[in-house]
Amino acid sequence: MATRLTRTEQVERNRELVLGAARRIFLERGYTGATLEAIAEAAGFSKGVVYSQFGGKPDLFLALLKRRSTERAAENAAIAAAHAGLEGLRELLRTNLRRTEQGRDWAHVLMEFRVAATRDPELNRRYAELHNHTMERFAEAVQDVLARGGLATVHPPRLFAELIFSLDAGHVLEQAAGTAQAAPADLDLLVTRLVEPL
Repeated sequence: MATRLTRTEQVERNRELVLGAARRIFLERGYTGATLEAIAEAAGFSKGVVYSQFGGKPDLFLALLKRRSTERAAENAAIAAAHAGLEGLRELLRTNLRRTEQGRDWAHVLMEFRVAATRDPELNRRYAELHNHTMERFAEAVQDVLARGGLATVHPPRLFAELIFSLDAGHVLEQAAGTAQAAPADLDLLVTRLVEPL
């Protein structure tokens, strides 16, 4: 006999189903093309159920982005704990690059969302808060892995993280345009010039 879910378990299960459907629809249709109707249908719910979990499409996207950020921060912390110095930094950067390459469709949707957010001050504030937290966590991982190797970034760690994120976003756009020429070896060369002994 199947065990009935508690109300809390049912709400959490529904939330996970909606988030999974939202991710699929965002990847298929892009941020602008995705609709709450399509997400609700893909999750097997009414639009009302989606609204009971999330205030709208931006809330759904930010929830997915927050989850992704949390997962990446945990992975980065694990890498930083297992490595040290310049090789550890390279491993962090290689992992970041691999994630971007494997999730290129997500990177495109994120770019689309970021442009939409610039036209909505409150949404842009919410995104900036999450993005800033993501960069700070990355900066912490970088600082940790370098310090254990007797190194530090030439610039403050938060600025270093912003430079890396900007390079990543720019590279995604260059790849989308078919004009990308930078290779991982170029990033390695650049990064070695951005660290110094403690």
